Amino acid sequence: MKNSLPEPPARPASAEHVLRRLEWTVIRRLDGLLQGDYRTLMRGAGLDLADLREYQHHDDVRHIDWNVTARLQQPHVRVFTEDREMAAWFLLDLSRSMDFGSGDQRKRQASAEFVAVLARLLTRHGNRVGALLYGTGVDTLIPAGSGRLHVLRLLHTLQTRPETTQGTGTRLHELLASAASVVRRRSTVFVVSDFISEPGWEKPLAQLAQRHEVVAVRLLDPLELALPDLGLIPIRDAETGEQLLVDTSNKGFRQRFARIAAQREAELRAALAHAGVDTLEISTGEDLVNAVVRFAELRRQRTRLSAGAGLPRHLRQAA
Repeated sequence: MKNSLPEPPARPASAEHVLRRLEWTVIRRLDGLLQGDYRTLMRGAGLDLADLREYQHHDDVRHIDWNVTARLQQPHVRVFTEDREMAAWFLLDLSRSMDFGSGDQRKRQASAEFVAVLARLLTRHGNRVGALLYGTGVDTLIPAGSGRLHVLRLLHTLQTRPETTQGTGTRLHELLASAASVVRRRSTVFVVSDFISEPGWEKPLAQLAQRHEVVAVRLLDPLELALPDLGLIPIRDAETGEQLLVDTSNKGFRQRFARIAAQREAELRAALAHAGVDTLEISTGEDLVNAVVRFAELRRQRTRLSAGAGLPRHLRQAA
């Protein structure tokens, strides 16, 4: 596995062009829509215990230390200091299935642009970002860094990376296990994948979420959910390369395809929920502004719930 960031050409024109376009078409719009509230993108701040004190009105009831409270017969809360060194990490699945796209954009391109936008937003506000890349295995580590140049180098790495031309399937658990050993300090971790993988990734994802703030960024294409009537067409397995000739004019076949796809969707969402991670779904060709705003709103909802909005009335009053 590489342990350093590859140097881009002296003038990485393609990465510069893409990032500049995203800054004008996506980030400028987000500045207005989010009104500068980018803290929601990094909800899981690292916290260190600093002190204990008596409970006061409006304190977060989640911070009550019940052992101390029982000993002293007076509610006490733990006081934390925020760890300002918290970083964001992108775990990027770049396996064969990520090269699929039924329209003008492939899942891999949508993934790169989402990563570039979020990395630029985060580094612009003093955060550091790093990445682990997976093709047929975990092959590239991009150490956490900050600044626009770092984002350019990250984007350049994704743009110049060749397509994965071989492999028998994605083993997403390998990427998650590598992240567990590489990302030592508490961080926000974005798992960017279509989650088309061999079984066995659910447990390491849940384990990663116990230590870090984990967000599953799931890429999908509309054609993976429903087939239109296109007549007799070849379909290739994006993971193995195996090809089949199918008759999409057959209504029964399209219905079976949609039923199997719906079942997989339900199972995947249940597995992600069981792992205790937030999930953001991005379809190929989707406006990135909508995706990031939807993600920020998801963060806000989680924050409101953490602050007691989902607690019983008597506990909300106590808080």
